[in-house]
Amino acid sequence: MNTNQDFNCYWWQERPPRPAPPAEWQQHADIAIIGCGFTGLSAGLTLARAGRNVVILEKGLIGEGASTRNGGITSGNIRLSATQLKKRFGAERAQQFFDEAVAARADLARFIQDENIDCDFQPVGRVVGLTGQFSADRIKRDNDAFQARYGIGPVFIEKHEMADYTESSIYEGGILRPDIGGIHPAKLMHEMLRLALEAGVKVFSETPVLQIERRQSDFVILTDRGEIAAEHVISATNAYTDRAQPWLRRRLVPVISEMIATEKIGRNRVQSLMPKLTMFGESKQLGYYYRPSPDGERILLGGRRGHKDTARAKRQLHDALATIFPALGDTRIDAHWQGFVAFPFDQLPKLVVRDGVIYPAGFCGSGTVWARWLGQKAALMILGEEGDSVFGNLPMHTLPFYTGDPWFMPLAMTYYRLRDRLAASPK
Repeated sequence: MNTNQDFNCYWWQERPPRPAPPAEWQQHADIAIIGCGFTGLSAGLTLARAGRNVVILEKGLIGEGASTRNGGITSGNIRLSATQLKKRFGAERAQQFFDEAVAARADLARFIQDENIDCDFQPVGRVVGLTGQFSADRIKRDNDAFQARYGIGPVFIEKHEMADYTESSIYEGGILRPDIGGIHPAKLMHEMLRLALEAGVKVFSETPVLQIERRQSDFVILTDRGEIAAEHVISATNAYTDRAQPWLRRRLVPVISEMIATEKIGRNRVQSLMPKLTMFGESKQLGYYYRPSPDGERILLGGRRGHKDTARAKRQLHDALATIFPALGDTRIDAHWQGFVAFPFDQLPKLVVRDGVIYPAGFCGSGTVWARWLGQKAALMILGEEGDSVFGNLPMHTLPFYTGDPWFMPLAMTYYRLRDRLAASPK
């Protein structure tokens, strides 16, 4: 567990990382899954309920990775715009990306309800605050088309109406998506662990994978506990992929994502700042996201960074909070934590197969929805069922000499900040 004194994950206060329950080591399994987060548990649960013998191997404690460190907003974003997707794939296939995003988000809500999962699920909607140049008419047309296709009505919020959603005056308008909500991510992950164990999945924590070998028709996974042979392997390590999987590591860019949680400021004050208690994001390339805590007593805010100075990062997040809500400029920060999210070079999630290993990966910071969905899809591929995904077998590119250490990240962050400034400038 991260014991750095600057690291204090708010979500871990109620559901801290812990070892897997004791289990007898398995030398054989139908499917071995590397990584015990949303992705691995979703795949494992699906396979075990179909009668397969499943083992999950986790390098650290259960709940120590990205799944329990995120903002807990069920966005399921696709970072590329409709225009970008149409240019690359054509109009019909571009639409399939958004179809799958709607399906994945709805499937998460269904899963939480059907399984009676206690994860503080709040279907309160999410508002994206608009800060740059935009066309209200275009947004309204897009909203109408979305309503016609999916029966879900996004709402364009005029600037004078934003006070109904936020006390902040920095936005020129907003877009409300009513089908997006919030969860407690650590509660969701540990509930998924409970379901997987009940279904018969064997989980081994603090068991780093050292190597994956192909021996005839089986895979053999070498760990510091011993070997395990399996017919299928699913790699569910995403941004925490290490040198044991060099092919995947070279194709993902790990980006620091971090959050702060204020001290308790009381439900009345939180509601005065965010009257409808919605989740919130920003239209910038490097915008912040924020939300009320599930108990309504605090505000949590997060963003990305490209440097390793933790103290500076915490100040920047506090400054961002004060910019959005000036009244919170002197509010104490009770928690500050970070994790890693993974971006493929084309900024699209992936479900690919290479040398027989299945890789659901590259969720671009929206893993609350995509990790669980694509983990389930990976399992369905093995079962020969409806595992098709528009993200299936997209190419995973890399750069010459790139080995998984994103030395270019400060340059990339500077570029995106410049784009945000230009977008916000009068034209």
